[in-house]
Amino acid sequence: MIPMSEAPRAGEILGAMITPAVLISASGTLTLSTSNRIARVVDRVRGLHTQAEGLPPWDATDADTLDKRAQIADQIARQTQRIGILQGALIALYVAITLLVGSSVAIGLSAATRGWFEWLPAALGLLGASVLLVSAILLIREARLSVRSTLAEMEYTKRMVARRTGAPLPPPTTAAADDPP
Repeated sequence: MIPMSEAPRAGEILGAMITPAVLISASGTLTLSTSNRIARVVDRVRGLHTQAEGLPPWDATDADTLDKRAQIADQIARQTQRIGILQGALIALYVAITLLVGSSVAIGLSAATRGWFEWLPAALGLLGASVLLVSAILLIREARLSVRSTLAEMEYTKRMVARRTGAPLPPPTTAAADDPP
């Protein structure tokens, strides 16, 4: 417990309470970005749904349609993975914001109780920063999956162009073949 003569002044307490604001701001920015990424996945899935509805009835001899069906199925699987990762990242970001705001409040609480809870702000701040790190790792994973999804679509487009123009099929790139993110 801090003796009364050594108690921090109000300005010091408020300054310390604002310190987690940088991480809270970063978490908020990542939350907005992640929400936008989720919206893009939803839009992409809706587009794939429209494409799937427009496919002609099954014909085992139609190579273009068979390839398109396989490409749509592959893209749906990739988008399913992406949205799951993004959901986990978004939840982690909300938890990080909660812990970091709690850390800021705990600084004031610790000062108000003259140090009875002096361990709490550091604990909440460390937990908040750790959860923020986890969310960043999830976002990196999702970004890699997004790039691989785009590369797979590019490979499909190359095959379609080659088939339609009579040009030889280009060899697949290794980046699209390295599937798990």
